[in-house]
Amino acid sequence: MQDNTENFKRELGLFDGTMLVVGSMIGSGIFIVSSDIARQVGSAGWLTLIWVVSGLITMIAAVSYGELSAMFPKAGGQYVYLQEAYGKLVAFLYGWSFFSVIQTGTIAAVGVGFSKFAAYLIPAVSDENVLMNIGVFKLNAAQIVSITTIIFLTFLNSRGVKNSKILQTILTIIKILSLFGLLIFGFILAAKADIWNANWTDVWATKKYVKETASWLPISGIALVSGIAAAMVGSLFSSDAWNGVTFIAGEIKNPKRNVGLSLFLGTLVVSIIYILMNLMYLAVIPFEEIATAKSDRVAVVASQYIFGDIGTSIIAVMIMISTFACNNGLIMAGARVYYTMAKDGLFFKKAAVLNPAGVPSWALWAQCIWASVLCLTGKYGSLLDFVIIIALIFYILTIYGIFRLRKKMPDAERPYRSFGYPFLPALYLVIASAVSIALLVTQTATCGWGVLIMVIGIPIYYVVNKRK
Repeated sequence: MQDNTENFKRELGLFDGTMLVVGSMIGSGIFIVSSDIARQVGSAGWLTLIWVVSGLITMIAAVSYGELSAMFPKAGGQYVYLQEAYGKLVAFLYGWSFFSVIQTGTIAAVGVGFSKFAAYLIPAVSDENVLMNIGVFKLNAAQIVSITTIIFLTFLNSRGVKNSKILQTILTIIKILSLFGLLIFGFILAAKADIWNANWTDVWATKKYVKETASWLPISGIALVSGIAAAMVGSLFSSDAWNGVTFIAGEIKNPKRNVGLSLFLGTLVVSIIYILMNLMYLAVIPFEEIATAKSDRVAVVASQYIFGDIGTSIIAVMIMISTFACNNGLIMAGARVYYTMAKDGLFFKKAAVLNPAGVPSWALWAQCIWASVLCLTGKYGSLLDFVIIIALIFYILTIYGIFRLRKKMPDAERPYRSFGYPFLPALYLVIASAVSIALLVTQTATCGWGVLIMVIGIPIYYVVNKRK
């Protein structure tokens, strides 16, 4: 594989890399998905445990990737690691899935999240404002807003990494300070001992909320496994996109050190924030209200308890900033994978061309078009299921790739070695595999389609190779 970094400008330091990780991870999920998790598992203990487990396995994966990022400090990140460990077919399947579902689906989901909360401030841009109705297809104002933000951020990134870096850093700092402000005000102004104590009664009781009857149903066995798997989708999706910094390793200063360190610091900060946010919810909101929050907007309920009626607007602004920064990071990082694939002859040739600003603008716009198409579905939940199952499969393959490369390249330079090897990477493989199997069994309708899209890449790979 050729080195793809010769024309990129190394303009991002450790702080920039960490801000990219944090900014890409924190989107709208932490403000929404706790409500669904509460309905699936039914108690404060399980709600907290799911966020803790998601944070731990994300951090284990991140520090494990540190070894790979130090070995292969070039543009393309995970695509490069998979190619080195397994060869071109697996790498292509990742790149194909990345373009068709993983990255573009995440960008679309985050864009939909942005538009949902923009509607709090400007009701005219809600998804209820249908602009066009053609058969089963409905075009609404929220979809237009989502697509407009994606186009704007793509344009900004096409002008060079420096502008998008500055925007990412500023918005991520605002995002972190806003979240800590919400936490502090929540614990100081709105936390109540009676709510906290009530929420932690029967801390490990497992039950599922049935919307049709507005009642709780005790669960165990297969139903409990199904509930945990469904709950993990939201927490893992909210913790995803941490690997984006590996894709832009060609633009990171001293990548052998800074990529791995950015991964560790970024995932640590986000995991702590997520756990604290859920503890704040449990200190402020009765568990029943967490589970039944309107449109799952649990952060809005918390903010109303803290700030009163103005709380809705405060949260809306916070989430708009959060999702905007998140998509900026996703858009910036994603195009570098298509660039590297094109260099290997596995994607459109034009994606391998850098514009005068030193960025793969054609790849950026191709990503923009497909993400915009996915926005037209407007289905946040389905996008989550599609994305997370394929992302987990390739995370598993990449972590296992560390074991393969230790045997395949025993004498290769490893400036950083995976922390806790082999135990922590093996632990990740066990947990992530269990979650993936549970998702495929219990969420077949959506996760199955995601896997099918990945498998369709196999004949496409051989067609591409034959044409070459």
